[in-house]
Amino acid sequence: MEMIEIRRNLATASLLIAAAAAPLLAQDAAPPPGSPAATTTIDGRQLPPPPAPFGGQIEQQAEKSTPWWPPRVVPPEGAPNVLLIITDDAGFGVPSTFGGVIPTETMDQLAAEGLSYTNIHSTALCSPTRAALITGRNHHSVGFGVISERSTGYPGYNSIITEDKATIGRILVENGYNTSWFGKDHNVPAFQASQSGPFDQWPTGLGFEYFYGFVGGDANQWQPNLFRNTTQIYPFDGDPEWNLITGMADDAIDWITDMHQIAPDKPFFVKYAPGATHAPHHPTKEWVDRIAAMNLFDDGYEALRQTIFENQKKLGLVPDDATLTPWPADKLTPWDKLSDDEKKLFIRQVEVFAAYAAYSDHEIGRVIDAIDDLGQLENTLVIYINGDNGTSAEGGPVGTPNEVAWFNGIAEMPIETQMKWYDTWGTEETYNHMSAGWSWAFDTPFDYFKQNANRLGGIRQNMVVSWPKGITDKGGRRDQFMHVIDVVPTILEVAGITPPMQVDGILQHPIEGTSFAYTFDKANADAPTRHRTQYFEMMGQWALYHDGWLLSTKVNRMPWETPGTPNPDPLNNQVLELYDLTTDMNQQKDVAKDHPEKVEELKAIFIEEAKKYQLFPLDASVTSRLAQPRPNITAGRTEFVYTRPMTGLPQGDSPSILNSSYTFTAEIEVPEGGAEGMIVTSGGRFAGYGFYLKDSKPVFTWNMLNLERIQWQGKEALAPGKHVIEFDFKYDGLGAGTMAYGSTSGMGQGGTGTLKLNGTVVDSKEMKHTIPVILQWDEAFDVGSDTLTGVYDADYKPPFKLTARLDKLTIKVDRPQLSEADIKKLEDARQRASD
Repeated sequence: MEMIEIRRNLATASLLIAAAAAPLLAQDAAPPPGSPAATTTIDGRQLPPPPAPFGGQIEQQAEKSTPWWPPRVVPPEGAPNVLLIITDDAGFGVPSTFGGVIPTETMDQLAAEGLSYTNIHSTALCSPTRAALITGRNHHSVGFGVISERSTGYPGYNSIITEDKATIGRILVENGYNTSWFGKDHNVPAFQASQSGPFDQWPTGLGFEYFYGFVGGDANQWQPNLFRNTTQIYPFDGDPEWNLITGMADDAIDWITDMHQIAPDKPFFVKYAPGATHAPHHPTKEWVDRIAAMNLFDDGYEALRQTIFENQKKLGLVPDDATLTPWPADKLTPWDKLSDDEKKLFIRQVEVFAAYAAYSDHEIGRVIDAIDDLGQLENTLVIYINGDNGTSAEGGPVGTPNEVAWFNGIAEMPIETQMKWYDTWGTEETYNHMSAGWSWAFDTPFDYFKQNANRLGGIRQNMVVSWPKGITDKGGRRDQFMHVIDVVPTILEVAGITPPMQVDGILQHPIEGTSFAYTFDKANADAPTRHRTQYFEMMGQWALYHDGWLLSTKVNRMPWETPGTPNPDPLNNQVLELYDLTTDMNQQKDVAKDHPEKVEELKAIFIEEAKKYQLFPLDASVTSRLAQPRPNITAGRTEFVYTRPMTGLPQGDSPSILNSSYTFTAEIEVPEGGAEGMIVTSGGRFAGYGFYLKDSKPVFTWNMLNLERIQWQGKEALAPGKHVIEFDFKYDGLGAGTMAYGSTSGMGQGGTGTLKLNGTVVDSKEMKHTIPVILQWDEAFDVGSDTLTGVYDADYKPPFKLTARLDKLTIKVDRPQLSEADIKKLEDARQRASD
């Protein structure tokens, strides 16, 4: 009887399984509700959607009950795949698609098959633009008034995307998409980038199921601080030819292919953000040679600007009677005034930059080809945005082999010094940036650069959109005013997805962008823009676009210039300019004096926008913000203890010893035969320090921006056994606290370093200056070995593991405190500067 009952239950189960599976065998029949294959779309107002009520039947016995599976959420029928591409630090005149001389064949092809957009805008800086791009809200609305490394404790500037502003990744994943993010992620707060997390601001915490890329503003493309999800990886170890531009394309192709093989009917969303063309410019030699052979830049940057401008006229991008603003000869030396060495160096700089742009575009093409090979390109919406701001001028007038030097106040490194790196420019030996003369040219037909939110050269980008299934006006052009906040609502409209009202029970702040999906229709090619008003603000420079007018502050500094005393009232203490962009497309004729009432009207609108979108308080400080205190995991701590090796702690979450006195104490045990290796290091080849054993002798090295190494060394090798090695530094300055009074005078001052062995001084010397602002940001704080690049190649090569036993490492930091007399002097100086 027992066997008969088992057989009866098996038969019943088989019938149930067959019944559930039967709809899958019928070609055009939708799976019935409750079956394992059942799907549903959601209205999207609440994410995640509330659980579906059980639709089966439950009795006391399973054989009398009816199973029922909750349906799997899928996007609306026909929702496209989405490939969202954004390049870095590239102005309007960079790609060949929009008149540039750099070959961007992938963008050219997409433009021929889709639409070209000439009037989309950024925020003038990278991570603010990216925050706006992924949320559909203005950058101050989502905490990114500036980059995270310059964040301050105000809602518009704290670099925290709050839970009421869900990203496009989160919205799409809840609506049935596979979501991913490749390349640059500059939207993790600098104080939340460590292994300790929290990870809610990382891509995987913002709705992107898969992340392969680097965290921060830029990265060495040969040896990047690379992550898969939240785990650091080192695919370049042992492969000197490896480059991230190709590495991330390979990984994206793998991910897209895997997702398609696993679930062919499930659409994907990919945010694709290569490091190109942000410094360091790191293309492969093949691409450098290819560009150099074209001799594109031999006539100099003014000639390049004119060539691009004429190309743009031929393409109809600018009116035939348009002219260019004058060359800023007082800031950027005209080409015919340069020395032969300057010309030679500058041409090398720009050829490497151009190779980087062309190389990146080529690798993007490989990703698109892979989508085509899967048969998915027909229904893939490709949005390819050229630049998250204008071309960067952060290399200064003469460029630099080390961008970290610029952030620490060295804006014009001598040509003879730079020529030492001429043959290795763009390789792992440099963290290179080009002369700002080229940057000015690459922003043609506009002027100025990245950071300049008040000039179109800093904020006006271009874009191509391809979607074979949904766009029939192949090769068309669209000139409507747009902003990157318009991308999210466009994707949602095309996919048929409603923006959520609640996510995780939290009411959502409305999306602030305007969909431009209406422009996909050829009938709307010349339709008026639906985005009529847009503010711009970056580090005290601001502008307002409204119905064809642009009110903007007059440029008061170049991006490589840091004001000694920031403007205390950037809202009002500015010269305002007014431009009618309907007749003056590149800001040549200031008509503010002719229309004072329009100036007042637009300023009033700007103030209302500023209140609405969290712009206040406006802050005109620049580099000094890098050194301001933030709520990282080291805040308030003066002592740090480590008892075992540890690597990968980012700069924003590691002990900061800049502008302070400090003591490193290492308790070690040396084995028979001696020892070597890194005790502790922070930074790398382009700025940092290392405390290590070389040939069993203790060494402390300061790498001063790859220009000089200052060392303290023991004279005798350590005998086997236990030792205490100490490096003590007494700082002579007032510290970073002077910045609270608008002064950097307390930063970068000198001091005296002393190396001790078992209590006995073995070396002591003065440093006339110290690094004032930041170490190399894409290198970690490591204990017991050195990841990525080393601070002194002549002494060791990473990983340089410590072969002595580390019993204990203690770091004590004594940060200067301002006296009442110090504060009085600083306040008096600030008052004099503002008078």
